[in-house]
Amino acid sequence: MNSCAEELKQLMLQEPRWSLAVAESMTAGNLQARVAAVSGASAYFRGGMTAYTIEQKVRLLGIDRAEAERTNCVSVEVARQMARGACARFDADVAVATTGYAEPSKPNGVAVPFAWWAAAFRTAGGWHEGHGRVECPGAKRAQTQGMIADAVLAELVAWLRELRQKSPAGKPGSIE
Repeated sequence: MNSCAEELKQLMLQEPRWSLAVAESMTAGNLQARVAAVSGASAYFRGGMTAYTIEQKVRLLGIDRAEAERTNCVSVEVARQMARGACARFDADVAVATTGYAEPSKPNGVAVPFAWWAAAFRTAGGWHEGHGRVECPGAKRAQTQGMIADAVLAELVAWLRELRQKSPAGKPGSIE
């Protein structure tokens, strides 16, 4: 069993309990599979989606079309919007999203597979967000997708651990 997924469960089930949604692109469901692999995930995991095209990201997650077209849907801003969209779509407290390139893409100037990830936590005053970039030099496509799903799960756990420490009450509105 993935220890990050188990720690995620513990973080989500602390009082007050938080709910989670996932929006994926280049990880193609790998992140959702890792979250759901833990027994009891249904107590906090609301669901997720893999939106692979610009059209689906715009339609299902509310991504800004201009930003999506300008960046080929691969930017930290697109990841942020995907996370917010997943929170809204699944009525979740927290969402995490991935978007990137699973393999090099010469036409897009991508020499190394990478992904942007973003997490969003709905607060009374708006959003608390975290984000980052993960690179996988030399990895093959499916290997990259798995490696990034593992890395993003670890980043999400670290980010949630920090949120819990900032807000002992654990209430979304109490996080600055």
